[in-house]
Amino acid sequence: MLNTTNTNNYEYITNHLELHVLGGIKLNKLDSLRVTLSINKKEHHTKLRHNIDLYNDNQVEKLVRKVAERIEIGTSIVRRTLQELTNELETYRLSELEQEDENEFTIRELTKKEETEAIKLLKEPNLLQLTNELIGNSGVIGEETNRLLMYLIFTSRKSSNPLHCISLGSSGTGKTHLQSKVAELIPEHDIVDMTVLSENAFYYFNRTELQHKLILIEDMDGAENALYPLRELQSKRSITKRVSHKDRNGNTKTIKLTVEGPVCVAGCTTQESIYEDNSNRSFLLYIDESHEQDEKIMQYQRKLSAGNVNIDEELKAKKQLQNVQHLLKKIRVVNPYAEHLQLPQSVFKPRRTNGHYLQFIEAVTFYKQWQRHRHYDKDTGEEYIETTIEDIKEANNLLQEALLRKSDMISGACRNYLESLKVYLKVNKQTTFTNAEIRRNLRIKGTTLRRYHTQLIADNYIKKTTSNKYKGYIYEIVSYEEYTELQEQINNALNNCITIMEVSQ
Repeated sequence: MLNTTNTNNYEYITNHLELHVLGGIKLNKLDSLRVTLSINKKEHHTKLRHNIDLYNDNQVEKLVRKVAERIEIGTSIVRRTLQELTNELETYRLSELEQEDENEFTIRELTKKEETEAIKLLKEPNLLQLTNELIGNSGVIGEETNRLLMYLIFTSRKSSNPLHCISLGSSGTGKTHLQSKVAELIPEHDIVDMTVLSENAFYYFNRTELQHKLILIEDMDGAENALYPLRELQSKRSITKRVSHKDRNGNTKTIKLTVEGPVCVAGCTTQESIYEDNSNRSFLLYIDESHEQDEKIMQYQRKLSAGNVNIDEELKAKKQLQNVQHLLKKIRVVNPYAEHLQLPQSVFKPRRTNGHYLQFIEAVTFYKQWQRHRHYDKDTGEEYIETTIEDIKEANNLLQEALLRKSDMISGACRNYLESLKVYLKVNKQTTFTNAEIRRNLRIKGTTLRRYHTQLIADNYIKKTTSNKYKGYIYEIVSYEEYTELQEQINNALNNCITIMEVSQ
């Protein structure tokens, strides 16, 4: 019998020979069985080590003669032993692959108690508020809006119109941490986690393997080559590639590789401008880089180090949110108020943003499906649920920041800098500033600061006033209220739509 206890040294011992498979075998290449063998006769010190493909008959015959000559044993014994070893390794590899498939696609079934608790939560009138509290209890610190937005976006993977998101922020601000912590609230079998992707990686999944899956990209900079097929998968919901392939007769043929969606995609990056094509398809979640958020995280780290964090409560909250995901079923969502909804005129690329806005409202309704009456289409008999005004209100509250960023002329990082600059000048009762002063007091690199100022001057957010040969250029802010006015404009547009819908009821 083949002994595989030591994964790096399989043993196969017969009455005449001892064989060791050094380094184990590869499970993913079924067309070959390449191994490194150590062979010796029982109670004999002479060993022969050889690298061989046991599926190559010519190599096997050469090894048979070599072993017989080197350790002085009959060729028939060596040939039979190698054939037996090949059969054992083949059986072992197939059993391991079957076990991997079972583990990969096993979906945990909820107990009666877990199902009852999950249904009770899904029927609560303040479901989104309770969900956000559970996300916090699971160990996600701060980021109250972003974490709930992300959870709902991840939930939309089960619907027919999944959403996507990109987390943006400076290095070390917790983008990947937030994404991975919220992803832990989704059942493992629904997640495809990727760190590095090759250009053709997506084309070699099984045709339906990615359907309704959450694809996580830890760092979009490391997946740059794969972003084009990923965008196609987001937009067209399927990707196709034709490759050449040799059949058994050695003839070259062209075969078609197709992978189908829909999928939900989430990624992280520090470089907002580079991934514009991807960001147009996604919600942009800007990480909270405030001092208050830093203090929340550091306080949690201290409590964790001191052993004052209730890990069991975190695991309980995490499991409850995972259980909720099990009970959400694909169902069509109809928004009877969609024709009354208008985006603010200030939003850039309104066509795509309008689609995202309507999809997010559908995602909120989809998450609250256990509270909705089932309707049936008269013509097709298809089951569906309807959006309520309350769903739209909750979606508007969550999307205010996202729509504000979509309406801003400058990038998120540049906006964060400008708002910090306004606070600094107000606190110090100044109206003008210099590069050197801001670089020193706000601790910003010179190259980064110059890039911000170039963009702000081009878009007329700041202007040069005078030049001092000792201090350099002196700048001032054009308007302190422009961002507040933009926010009010968006809030008024959203509230007006709600008012119109309530009056029309």
